[in-house]
Amino acid sequence: MDRIERAIGAVVGSALGDALGAPYEFGPASAFSLRFPTGPGDMRAGGGWDLGEATDDTQMAVLVAESLLDHGGLDLPDVFARFQRWAASDPKDIGLQTEAVLTSGDTWDMAAAIHFQTNLRAAGNGGLMRAATSAVFFAPGGRDATMDAGRRVTALTHGDGAAWEGTAILHELVRVALDGADPLDALPATLTQVRETHRERYARVLDPAWHPDDATEFNGAVWPCLGSAVWAVRNTSDFTGALRAAVDLGGDTDTVAAVTGALAGAVYGLSGVPDQWLEALHVPLPGFGRVLRFADLRELAERLAAGAPR
Repeated sequence: MDRIERAIGAVVGSALGDALGAPYEFGPASAFSLRFPTGPGDMRAGGGWDLGEATDDTQMAVLVAESLLDHGGLDLPDVFARFQRWAASDPKDIGLQTEAVLTSGDTWDMAAAIHFQTNLRAAGNGGLMRAATSAVFFAPGGRDATMDAGRRVTALTHGDGAAWEGTAILHELVRVALDGADPLDALPATLTQVRETHRERYARVLDPAWHPDDATEFNGAVWPCLGSAVWAVRNTSDFTGALRAAVDLGGDTDTVAAVTGALAGAVYGLSGVPDQWLEALHVPLPGFGRVLRFADLRELAERLAAGAPR
């Protein structure tokens, strides 16, 4: 499998996980397998989402991607402005913390920090959920560049460094997978690059012995979300199996499955993905008047895979 195929897998895989998991959000564990006990299962509508419709997770990932491509790199004020335009257009779903930051009226470089100083809670998974596109773009630059980019993009909306480190880890695992190596083997080395104040907590949720049932927070938090995605990839053997495992965890199913899809897609590509999933997949972009489908996401991934300058 070549690098382009893996890049398409990461970007489209994240969107597929998002759309597959959305109708099960905040539902009980095992709901997907109870509905589809065998085979990969089907997309379905529900929870306010149409069949195959991706949520804010993928919408924000696309906005990041288009900014990176338009500017040839990371222009943080531009990304923030795109986020603001999207947030002002009344999207179906937007995280409470993300909405508060984007609608605060504060500048791009202060909004998340001010929110964190006021609320002291900003370790949600909103940076992880949109990381597939930036992970693919920055991967050619190497470990330090890709981890730093993950932190910087997340910091636009999340003032807690724990959220930055989670995205940095995911960026690096995707980079390793795009190179054809096993991202799980890279975990020990990756953890050495995590800022010391957050390293122990991430080491715990990324340990092979950890299970999502061991989580001490709802999986809308960054630590169990990332840990659950890695667990799903570690304990399955193909892309669709990883997504099934992620959605079956319940809770914040769209985001856990989006993160799982990014990593599993980089590992396996889109082999074994049912055609009906790809046909149904679509990403509305509120505020931008467009709807992206599989072919659009594939093209976006191919362009991103050229990557940032080394």
